[in-house]
Amino acid sequence: MAFNITFAQNVGVGTTTPQAKLDVSGTLRVNDGTQGLNKILVSDATGIASWQSIVTVETNSSGGSSGGSSIWIGCTPWSTENLDVTTYQNGDPIPLVTDNTAWAALTTGAYCNYFNNTANGPIYGKLYNWYAVIDPRGLAPVGWHIPSDFEWTTLVNTLGGSTTAGGPMKEMDITHWSAPNLGATNLCNFSALPGGYRAAAGGFHDKGDYGYWWTSTSGDSTIAWSRKLNYNDTEIVGAGTDYNVGYSVRCVKD
Repeated sequence: MAFNITFAQNVGVGTTTPQAKLDVSGTLRVNDGTQGLNKILVSDATGIASWQSIVTVETNSSGGSSGGSSIWIGCTPWSTENLDVTTYQNGDPIPLVTDNTAWAALTTGAYCNYFNNTANGPIYGKLYNWYAVIDPRGLAPVGWHIPSDFEWTTLVNTLGGSTTAGGPMKEMDITHWSAPNLGATNLCNFSALPGGYRAAAGGFHDKGDYGYWWTSTSGDSTIAWSRKLNYNDTEIVGAGTDYNVGYSVRCVKD
């Protein structure tokens, strides 16, 4: 059934005081044949909406950031693992810095493995300072980039907001996460791991308990924006972090 309301400014469903052109108070059902479990409503360029799967997994033949696959979360293709590279996009080596004093004094890009143990790299990826993230030679492999703060925010909002998005992002069980790894479902196949971090002064902390990731967005001349997940809730937290800190990195396809 079709109908046309010519003179009404706002239309309310479930409310007598609509505050928008269409104001729905209560649940909304869109039944167009594309609906299904764990789908989200997505608009095309003309404004026509349809239900789409929140995650699509595809093979990345170019190797990507970690040699495996990418996942579409909403409208953005994310890498499925933390970055684990030792050269910039142009082939130049990224300096490996193990000494704490040398790490603290850095003003250029560098990386390390957690606790300087090379066995951690293939599992958790490398830890990079922010100078490496923004190096013009390119930290991300060809065809990828380091996500901005806006792209991280979009990811979090797609997964329900900052208080709950950690659950569908975290790898399940306690193989890598400390118990209880509260709320972890890995619904979106992001498979976030608790790689810990290297402090600006050079010490290592929090592997098993927390995962930290850089964005490509600076806050000011000394800090850049980052994200943090932890073992004891489903929250994902944004914060400003000193450039000299070593964090994990995820990539997004161009």
